[in-house]
Amino acid sequence: MHIYSHPVCLEHRVPDGHPETPQRLQRVLQHLNECGISQQYPILDAPAALEEDILRAHPASHLAFIHAGVPADDTLLTPVDPDTWMGTRSEQAAHVAAGAVVAGVDDLISGRTKRVFCAVRPPGHHAEINSAMGFCLLNSVAIGALHALAQDSIDRVAILDFDVHHGNGTVDIFKDNADVLVCSSFQHPHYPNRGYDVDRYNIVHTPMAAGSRGNVFRALVERDWLPALERHKPDLILVSAGFDAHTEDPLADIDLVEDDYTWVTEFIVDNANQFCSGRILATLEGGYNLDALCRSVEAHLTALSV
Repeated sequence: MHIYSHPVCLEHRVPDGHPETPQRLQRVLQHLNECGISQQYPILDAPAALEEDILRAHPASHLAFIHAGVPADDTLLTPVDPDTWMGTRSEQAAHVAAGAVVAGVDDLISGRTKRVFCAVRPPGHHAEINSAMGFCLLNSVAIGALHALAQDSIDRVAILDFDVHHGNGTVDIFKDNADVLVCSSFQHPHYPNRGYDVDRYNIVHTPMAAGSRGNVFRALVERDWLPALERHKPDLILVSAGFDAHTEDPLADIDLVEDDYTWVTEFIVDNANQFCSGRILATLEGGYNLDALCRSVEAHLTALSV
């Protein structure tokens, strides 16, 4: 398994009290060291994504918008929307978060590894074709999927998103691209309240009511995702790995625990072994209770590494 991260991801700044704090990633990396995962799988420096990679998912106008939002100095922050902010290193961090996914895709296609985890921020799955929102500037998982499809050996990609918030950005980018299956489980109604009603053969929405527990999550994933994966037969599986559906998370009301993240990861591994020679890349999305986030990431990576 390859794990990618980069120090610049810790330098993406947000206002005091904002939930998408650098401490999220700092604590995850510290925990991976303490539990021995990063000794077994040394953390690799992620490169920045090339502009040509980003332009497969976002137009040049969106890149220009992000670049224009870089504040003049380290004392300033730029609001992109009420939830999404930029500091002087945020643009670079977003490019590196996307670059981690691109590098990981290359690792999978080349056979250097069968599993990749990108411990990066800012997250990406809310970033639409031409819109930054929901803490997200660039849609890293979409950039990685389109990079994969640009390679001769990849014809179909599946993106599985178990963040508690609907992956509206990923749906927006792929709603008219049948080569990419997007499956998203999410609390509903809840933020972002958009994209959940897109009706396409390759888009699978799995809404869950507030208060849903692991038994509901597992049943719905098996009901919705399994037949979709069997139809699509992906050459590669990418995962938007958000851990904010944990019962201890402050931003939502779904009651998953670490065992549920182990279960869904094992479900993904089983399908990857069946359809795409075990090739899986997961990238960090949400998760805002730091202790629960660390435990959940450990459970995910333990199951992913098998």
